Amino acid sequence: MRIALAQFNPVVGDIAGNTRKILDLARQAMAQGADVMVTPELALTGYSPEDLLLRDHFYRECSKALDELLELDGITLVVGHPVKLGHERFNAATVMRDGNRLGQYHKMLLPNDEVFDECRYFTPGGAPLIFQQDGVNIGVLICEDVWSLDPAAETADAGADVVLVLNASPFHRNKIETRHETVRYRVEETGLPFAYVNLTGGQDELVFDGASFALNKAGEVVAQAAAYDDELLIVEMADGDLQPASKAALPCPLESVYKTLVVGVRDYIGKNGFPGVLLGLSGGIDSALTLAIAYDALGADKVHAVMMPSRYTADISVTDSRDMVERLGVKYEEIAIWPMYESFVTALAPSFAGLAEDTTEENLQARIRGTLLMALSNKTGKLVLTTGNKSEMTTGYCTLYGDMAGGFAVLKDVAKTLVYQLCHWRNAQEEIIPLRIITRPPSAELRPDQKDQDSLPPYDVLDAIMARYVEENLSAEEIIAEGFAEADVRRVVRLLKINEYKRRQAPVGPRVTHRGFGKDWRYPITNRFS
Repeated sequence: MRIALAQFNPVVGDIAGNTRKILDLARQAMAQGADVMVTPELALTGYSPEDLLLRDHFYRECSKALDELLELDGITLVVGHPVKLGHERFNAATVMRDGNRLGQYHKMLLPNDEVFDECRYFTPGGAPLIFQQDGVNIGVLICEDVWSLDPAAETADAGADVVLVLNASPFHRNKIETRHETVRYRVEETGLPFAYVNLTGGQDELVFDGASFALNKAGEVVAQAAAYDDELLIVEMADGDLQPASKAALPCPLESVYKTLVVGVRDYIGKNGFPGVLLGLSGGIDSALTLAIAYDALGADKVHAVMMPSRYTADISVTDSRDMVERLGVKYEEIAIWPMYESFVTALAPSFAGLAEDTTEENLQARIRGTLLMALSNKTGKLVLTTGNKSEMTTGYCTLYGDMAGGFAVLKDVAKTLVYQLCHWRNAQEEIIPLRIITRPPSAELRPDQKDQDSLPPYDVLDAIMARYVEENLSAEEIIAEGFAEADVRRVVRLLKINEYKRRQAPVGPRVTHRGFGKDWRYPITNRFS
C-alpha cells in the first residue's frame, strides 16, 4: 500500500482554489501508484480561518467542496476541513473513496496557547477513527493529538497498524527537530509507524514550513519532504511497517529563519494581491536585510527602495545604499527630507518657543519619511515594508507613524543579534549586502554622532534579557539571578512595559520564535503589574 503525503500551500478562504489543488495532487498521487492521499489540517480552507469559522455560509461552501472531492474515483482521500454538526463545530478529517464517505475524525486536543485559540471555535472530538485500505488498518490524528499519548494510545488500542497525522504546524526556531522528537515518543509508546503531513506557505504572521515526514516502528525517519516547498511525498507500507523513501536535506537553523521570512513576505504580498513593495533604505543593517529578503521573495522588479537623507545622514550611508541597490537591480530613488523638516520646524516654532530640542525633532524626521513612503504606496499600490527589529519593538526604540508606518513588519520577530547572523548567512550565499553596512555601529542618524548604544544596553545583553523575559516568561528577579546587571534588566523590562501601546499599533510580521509580538503576545496596555 502506497501513501501520498500532500504537502501544499492553501489560501485561507479560497475553498474552490484549495479544492482544485487537492484534486490535482490526488491525480498526481494516482499516477504514482498511491492508494491513499492525506492532506494537511484544514487543507480545504487554509489555516486558520479564524472567525470565518463562525459563519454558517462558510460550512455550506466546505460541504459543496467535499461533495466535489467525492466524485474522484480510484484513490482514498483523507481531507482536513472544518465541519458544523448541529450547534457544534469540529476540526475534522473526512475519509472518502469512490463516492463513499468511509468515516470522519474530529480532533480531540484543541490547542489554546501561543498563536492557537481553537477552543474559541471547535468542540473536541471523543473517539478514534480507523479505516481499512488493502487489509491495513489506518488511524487518523490531527496535529495536537500527536503531542499527547492519549489520542495516539486510543488509536493504537482501536487496532491501527499505521497512523496518519494531519498538521498545520507553523514554524519557529528548532520546530522541525521538535516535531521529529515528539512523534518519535508516540512511536515508542504505541509501537506503530507514523506519517506526518504539514502545510507550507505564509498566512499573515504564520509561516508553515512543510517538512512532512514518516517514522517507521524503530522511530527512524524513513521519508522526509523538503522544507517550504510543495511536495507529494510517497511512502510505502509493507511487511507491517513504513519503508524507506526519498529524504530531502533540511535547512540549517539560520537558513530556516531566512526562508521563513522570505516565504512570509512572498505570500503576504502575493496572496493579498499587492503589485510590489516599498521600503525606506537607510544605509543601516536592518533596512539592508529587509531589502535582501524582499528581493529574494519577490524579485528585483517588484521592489522599490527609497533613500531619504537628512543633514545627519552620513555620506557612507548613501554610498552603501547605492552600492546595494546596484548589486540587486531594484528600483531606487532618493528624496531629501531636510527642506520638509525645516518647514515643519518653522511652523511649530511658536508652539515650541522656550522648549529645548529633544526626541520630538528626531521623531519629526522619522514621520516625514513615513509620510513619503505612504504617499508612494497610495500612488503605486505597493505595500510599505517596515524595517524595525524585535529588539526595537521590545524597547520602543521606534517611532509611531514614522519608521513603524507600513503594512508588513519583516523583522518584527527578529532580534538585532539575529539580524547580524542572517546578514552574514545571506552574504555567504552571495555577497549582496556591502560589508561596511554590517560592520559599522548601528545608528538611527537622527542627531549628530548618534549611536544606538547611547540609548540602549549593548544588543547582546538586551537580546539575552528580552529572550528570557518575553520568550521564556522569566521574571526580572530570575534574570538578575542569572548574573545580568540589575540596572540593565530593570531598564529593559520598564521599556517593554511602557511601550505596549506602540506594539499594539505595529503592522503584522512573520513569527520566527515561539513567542513573538503578535497573536501570542496579549498584554494589557493599561497595566500596573510590576
